Amino acid sequence: MNAPLFTEDLKLLNGNHAVAWGVCLAEPDVAPVYPITPQTPILEKLIDFESRGACQIELLTPESEHSAMAAAIAASATGARVFTATSSQGLLLMHELLHYASGARTPIVLFNVNRTPAAPWGFWPDQIDSLSQRDTGWVQLYSESPQESLDSVIQAFRIAEAVNLPVMVNHDAFYVSHSVEPVSIPDAGMVRDFLPRIPREIQLGDGTGRSLGAPIDQAAWNLTRREMDAAMKRVENVSEQAGSEWERLTGRPSAPLEFYRCEDAEIVYVTMGSMSGTVREVVDLLRESGVPAGLLKVRLFRPLPVQALRHALAGTSCAIVLDRNYSPGTGGVLHQELKAGLFGMENPPRVHGMLAGVGGVNVPVGSIAKLAADCRNAEQTAEPVWVE
Repeated sequence: MNAPLFTEDLKLLNGNHAVAWGVCLAEPDVAPVYPITPQTPILEKLIDFESRGACQIELLTPESEHSAMAAAIAASATGARVFTATSSQGLLLMHELLHYASGARTPIVLFNVNRTPAAPWGFWPDQIDSLSQRDTGWVQLYSESPQESLDSVIQAFRIAEAVNLPVMVNHDAFYVSHSVEPVSIPDAGMVRDFLPRIPREIQLGDGTGRSLGAPIDQAAWNLTRREMDAAMKRVENVSEQAGSEWERLTGRPSAPLEFYRCEDAEIVYVTMGSMSGTVREVVDLLRESGVPAGLLKVRLFRPLPVQALRHALAGTSCAIVLDRNYSPGTGGVLHQELKAGLFGMENPPRVHGMLAGVGGVNVPVGSIAKLAADCRNAEQTAEPVWVE
């Protein structure tokens, strides 16, 4: 890890308050947010900051999440830097307008606190709320810890504004959103230099002569998807550059993929979000017992860095995918995406899909460690396995 260039202020913060600190440092102009458990502390902290004059944000509290996203799109289309936040049912209510935001090429940053969707009603960590939005044209990042959430929300603005696409950052309810850890608060001047205001290519204004969302013919609509595809193809490189610069400034790496003890690993666990911390403990235990295991944490899920994943898993005999989500009829979403990404690869690893922690249930170290013995020499199967 590189030595940081700037002195930082260390505070005890939960994940949601860490997000609010990151938002304040990013200096958005407008933040339309509707409260929903367990995202509400983000809004509460932003209101606290704004009321004390700690940050200058035009905070809006519309009557629903649908209206919050509508306001975010309108503000962003005029050139404003825009932030919003939600969770679970709120994100699902936004679904219609998530397509509109990406199609209008508005670089909004949204923080989603991953929570079980109804029915039945629940408040527990589960990533299917955001993963079910994977085809809406939003970049998606997944965070493991309060520190990573703060760092990611700042980087998200840089990514969004570089490619003119909205970015959704996600962390797990309660495991991250309400867990308190030491968090380094970056220097405000450093963040301002890291996140400069850049001219917007697509923007409404008195002199632009442009409209937003006007009806077009088939060929023109087709062209908008091709342009979105070209922008998506830039995201991985932009994310790499932002992460490298952030590491130079703070000493904290923020790459699209993160590796732990993977150099000679024969078994690699692949996961996203807070479960990564548990898997690190598993990897250490397995290494102590002579099992060459490693962790591959996927931080950038959309667009999925397929070539980087193929390179990372080359030479690995077994990949165990841990999904804190369940897509009915297919199994774990990351498992399905990884299998598709590795298709056609020479000597690919056997990929085992494990439904672990769906609905927020705790998955102990012992259960994850046992998977190494179960899967090490087992044939790859199409059916996902529920982890107890």
